[in-house]
Amino acid sequence: MAYRCEICGKHGKSGNRVSHSHHKTRRRWKPNIQRVHAVVDGRNRHIYVCTACLRAGRVTRAV
Repeated sequence: MAYRCEICGKHGKSGNRVSHSHHKTRRRWKPNIQRVHAVVDGRNRHIYVCTACLRAGRVTRAV
């Protein structure tokens, strides 16, 4: 699955996982990306969209 929103461009971020002893290891945060039917240039297509864009109504969903 593509971990990038095709509407806003949101993608994964990286950082440190910190244990109780303050030992740091690398980790990733992935956005909640969903594959939806949408109208793009007048045609129905599957696109990958984050849930924030879906809730905000930035996507014209196909029926």
